[in-house]
Amino acid sequence: MTLADAVFASAGAGALLAAVLPRALAGRPVSLPLIFLAGGFLVYLLPLPLPEIDPVRDRMMTEHLTEIGVIIALMGAGLALNRPVGRRRWSTTWRLLGLTMPLTVLVTALVAWWLLDWPPAAALLLAAVLAPTDPVLASEVRVGEPTADEHDEDEVRFSLTSEAGLNDGLAFPLVYAAVAVAAAVGGGWSTGWVGGWVLEDVLFKGVVGVLGGLLIGRLLGWLFFRPRSSVLRLSTHREGFVALGATFLSYGVTELAGGYGFLAVFTTACTIRAAERTHGFHNVLHDFVEQVERLFTAAVLFLLGAFIATGGLAALTWRGALVGLAVLLVIRPLTGWAGLLGGSLRGRERWVVAGYGIRGIGSLYYLAYALGETKFPVPERELWAVVTFTILISVVLHGVTSGPVVTRLDRRRKGASAEQREEQSAGQREEQQDGASAGQEEAAAQPDQPH
Repeated sequence: MTLADAVFASAGAGALLAAVLPRALAGRPVSLPLIFLAGGFLVYLLPLPLPEIDPVRDRMMTEHLTEIGVIIALMGAGLALNRPVGRRRWSTTWRLLGLTMPLTVLVTALVAWWLLDWPPAAALLLAAVLAPTDPVLASEVRVGEPTADEHDEDEVRFSLTSEAGLNDGLAFPLVYAAVAVAAAVGGGWSTGWVGGWVLEDVLFKGVVGVLGGLLIGRLLGWLFFRPRSSVLRLSTHREGFVALGATFLSYGVTELAGGYGFLAVFTTACTIRAAERTHGFHNVLHDFVEQVERLFTAAVLFLLGAFIATGGLAALTWRGALVGLAVLLVIRPLTGWAGLLGGSLRGRERWVVAGYGIRGIGSLYYLAYALGETKFPVPERELWAVVTFTILISVVLHGVTSGPVVTRLDRRRKGASAEQREEQSAGQREEQQDGASAGQEEAAAQPDQPH
C-alpha cells in the first residue's frame, strides 16, 4: 500500500460522509465542519506517514485553495436568496455591513493593539482578516434552496447569508489598508497612502466589482433564459456545472479589470436570480454549487484540523487566545446588537444575528493573501495561530449551538404564527356573528308586511 492509495481511500470516504452527514446531523448539536475538523485532527494524531500540512510554508497553495472555496460559496449564497435587492428589503444587511462590520474591525484592532502589544499594521490586519463572516460553517443559519416566494426566508437566515455574501468582498479594502500601513512603516511613517487607498482600493475596485457582477450577471441571465434557440438557452439543458462557469468567469474577468472579484461573484449570482426569479433552473445551479462547496469546505476543514494536530497552535499565547475569544463572545455580539438597534429584528432574533458572526475560510484566504503582499512586524506563525484558534472556536461554538438555537427560533415563530392565525380566525368569526345578530335584530325591528 502506498500513500497515494491511502489518500484515494480517504478522499472517497470523505466525499461519502459529506453526502450523508448533513441529513444525519440536521438539528443536532454538531455540524459537518466540526466533524471534518475533528477528523483531520484525529487522523494526524495517528502514527502514520502522512504529508505535512503547513499553510505558513505553503502560503500560495493555501491562498488559492481557500480562494476557490470562497467564490463558490458566494455563488451559492447569491443563488439561494429569494428576496430582491432593495433598501428596505435588505435593511438588516445594510446595518450589518455599514455599522457592525466597521465597529467590529475598529474594536478588534484596538484590542489586538492593547492586549497583544502589536503594531497598528498587524492589529489592523488581524481585525480585517477576522471581519468576514461565513455561515457555510453552520448551515442551519443560512437560507435553504431557492423558492418562488420572496417571503419564504426568515429574517435571521436571510440576514446572515446576505451579510456573508457581501462582507467577503468589503473586507478587502481593510486588508489593503493594513498592507499599506505595513509598507508605510517600513519606509518611515507616512499618511501619503490614504488618498490612493480611498480612490483605488475603496472606490475604484469596489465600483468595478459591483458593475462587473451586474454586467456579467445580466449577460448570463439572458443566456440562461432568453435565447429563442434551445441550443443557446442553457436553462433548457439543466446542467448544473454551468454555475461554476458563471463563478469563474465573473471572478476572473472582474479581477482582470482591477475590481473585487468576490463582490462580482455575489452580485452576478443575485443578478442571475433576478433575471427569471421563479425558474427551476436556479435550483439546479444552486444544488450543484452547494455540493461542490460542501466538498471544498470538508477538505479545507480537514486540512485545518491536521494543521492544528501538527502544531498549528504552538505559537498561540494566552493573550492571542483571549483576543480570539473576545472577537466571538464579546466584540461581534455587542457590535452586532448595536448595529441592529432601530431595525426590524427584536429580542432573541437580534441576539442570534449579532452572535453568529462565524469566522471561517474567508479569514484563511485574507491572511494568506496579505502575507504574500508584504512583511508584517509580528511573527507569521503567531498571526496564523490567532486566526486558526478563532476559527476553531467558531466552528465548535457555532456548530454545536446553531442547530438547537435556530430550531427553537423556528418553533417560536411557528407558534406565534399559529396564534396570530387563530386570533384572525376568531376575529372573523366574531364579525360574522355580529353581522348575523345585527341582521336578525334589523329583521325583528321591521313591521310585519301584509300578505
